[in-house]
Amino acid sequence: MTISDHLREMGTRDAGSGPRYVQLRARIEEAIEAGLLAPGAALPPERDIAGLTGLSRVTVRKAIQALVDDGAVVQRQGSGSFVTDQSARVEQSLSHLTSFSEDMTRRGMVPTVRWLERSICLPSPEETVALALAANASVSRIARLRLADDRPMAIEKAALPVDILPNPIAVETSLYEVLEQSGNRPVRAIQKISAINLGADDAALLGVDEGAAGLRIERVSYLPSGRVVEFTKSIYRGDAYDFVAELRL
Repeated sequence: MTISDHLREMGTRDAGSGPRYVQLRARIEEAIEAGLLAPGAALPPERDIAGLTGLSRVTVRKAIQALVDDGAVVQRQGSGSFVTDQSARVEQSLSHLTSFSEDMTRRGMVPTVRWLERSICLPSPEETVALALAANASVSRIARLRLADDRPMAIEKAALPVDILPNPIAVETSLYEVLEQSGNRPVRAIQKISAINLGADDAALLGVDEGAAGLRIERVSYLPSGRVVEFTKSIYRGDAYDFVAELRL
């Protein structure tokens, strides 16, 4: 059976219970589970689905949007709708403070970096407050595109006190590896995660369409003494990450 046959069956059946767009969403989900639509495969165009099922374009569009909201389908501007390749997603725990390099290596992936900035400079007002810096203090700033198996995954921009990271050029791949060598690796952090639509510059770096879903993460990390050691602002691909937290009563 082809995906066209599968959808055509819906058009020949009596209408079931529930809104028609919900029935169509379930029908497409069945096709994905049955392998009629493989990971990365394109869905038929809206007009074709409408013709096969006898539904309106508005109903079809609503069903596809529901699949996008569920993460089963991703839309690419100018290209269409595609089945999400779940195998390409990375599940990231929010319970442990680990580096990107450690996470990717543990998954059998090769982490690499494309440097955007490594410098010592005057801090922004936000960095001054986050790092509790004295007046006229400088910061070490590093910005990089993080890749796993050559696939762009995240943009990270970190600021640290100069006495914690006196030489930003010393960071070649893992910041936490350098900090551990000097006894300044953080032991805890507070993170704030926000859903965003990627702007043109960030989307270009991550290799996705402008306006694609992304995650903005701000992290403040601390030494055992309680001193703030790192302020990081990161942009993650929304189609590549699942963040997981364990909750206990």
